[in-house]
Amino acid sequence: MAAAEDGGGGGGAVYDPSYVPDSVKTFVAHMYRHIRDKNVYEIHQMYEGGFQRLSDRLFRDAPWPAAEAVSPYCDGDHVFLLLYRELWYRHAYARASSSSSSAPLTAGQRAESWANYCDLFSVVLHGVVNMQLPNQWLWDMVDEFVYQFQSFCQYRAKLKNKSDDELHQLKQFDKAWNVYGVLNYLQALVEKSMIAQILEREKEGLEQFTATDGYDYQGGSNVLKMLGYYSMIGLLRIHCLLGDYRTGLKCLAPIDLNQQGVYTIVIGSHISAIYHYGFANLMMRRYAEATREFSKILLYILKYKQYHQKSPQYDQILKKNEQMYALLAICLSLCPQHNLIDENVSTQLKEKYNDKMTKMQRFDDEAYAAYDELFSYACPKFITPSPPALDQPLTNYNQDAYRLQLKLFLYEVKQQQLLSGLRSYLKLYSTITIAKLAQYMEVDEATLRSILMTYKHKMHTVDNNGKIVSSADFDFYIKEDVIHVMESKPIKRHGDYFLRQILKFEEMIGELEKVQFD
Repeated sequence: MAAAEDGGGGGGAVYDPSYVPDSVKTFVAHMYRHIRDKNVYEIHQMYEGGFQRLSDRLFRDAPWPAAEAVSPYCDGDHVFLLLYRELWYRHAYARASSSSSSAPLTAGQRAESWANYCDLFSVVLHGVVNMQLPNQWLWDMVDEFVYQFQSFCQYRAKLKNKSDDELHQLKQFDKAWNVYGVLNYLQALVEKSMIAQILEREKEGLEQFTATDGYDYQGGSNVLKMLGYYSMIGLLRIHCLLGDYRTGLKCLAPIDLNQQGVYTIVIGSHISAIYHYGFANLMMRRYAEATREFSKILLYILKYKQYHQKSPQYDQILKKNEQMYALLAICLSLCPQHNLIDENVSTQLKEKYNDKMTKMQRFDDEAYAAYDELFSYACPKFITPSPPALDQPLTNYNQDAYRLQLKLFLYEVKQQQLLSGLRSYLKLYSTITIAKLAQYMEVDEATLRSILMTYKHKMHTVDNNGKIVSSADFDFYIKEDVIHVMESKPIKRHGDYFLRQILKFEEMIGELEKVQFD
């Protein structure tokens, strides 16, 4: 890339991995010095601002210089070069996914990135790492690690149009991004960091973790501790991609989502944790829990998204925001719990999905299609972790895992649609005989009893503590062939109502004062 620095990625010149522009030399030298000095503020400024600006200005159409080329500007420091390569591959993945003109990454390049992560995490796990890095970078590291695993699984599953060279590379690098290796690294970071024990001691007042945002102000390092913390969210995400929702929720269990935690400091980790937590609860029929958490995060995004407009993650924030509204619409259609959601979120939800939710209340193919559409839009990109059989006729199977999860979800919807009819009748009565209700529903009494027991089963689930909880908005019992209905009364949140009114009055007073001074 022996071209002028302002050439926008070389202006079409041939990429030379050994050429290092002066601004990159300065960037590397300063970043290396700040990391050695543990200057977290300056590292964050260079990571969030400097790296992005240089990428946009110089490397839109070409990779960054090779790690070997920048080595002289960081004293050849092994750990720093591992961090640099992590940024290098992340930039390469971003270019490949966002630009149609960029060549897709080969299996060999993906395997090289995997090897770099293995080396980096091995240093953190088994070496002596005396660094303080910004939480944003450490979160992005775990998030990118999971993303590249997901991307490799999708790439490997599209075999139909692969060239002989691509198939040869898949055989050559068949150990790269192995699902057991990925899970083992994340689990090792959780265990070696002892983050679960740290969070437990914090509850007892014996440790400070949240109060310091995970940083070590005693001259130590936050790297292992925070990588372990964020790895719990990474494990939840991977298990959701694999369809193992119960294990995913167990991995996140040490983090108390009901409390303000370190996961909320970086908006990416906050959204990822709640999105996957809510989705896992939805798939396990814990609709009330999913509704509650989706409502909280959507209200947070509604209030604060304008502060992240300049963030590289802004588009991803907006996308996840829309997906979570779709998932919330599904939750409320399957199990109406409108008392659990904020008024502002409810207003936004009606604007986006009121027509769809009206359709989903019916018992026809149109309702079924609406569930299918929203689930397909909002679900994670499920993966098949096992490597393909390359000696078989080549085909694409990257959609197989998604189709299986969709099939399971729609099977549950069909069962719930039958219960929706029962729910609509029972909400009209405080007592009704089984014979009369069976007549209304056009089924015999034995079938109705089976439907009633199915409702009891479907509206109860086991929470994270092993306790059986109900997610129904009403309950019933049968005595001498008479159904007695007990509707749960929603908790009136007077405090929230008064706070909203106070804020409205403050806004009105502010507007009046402006008019007065004008």
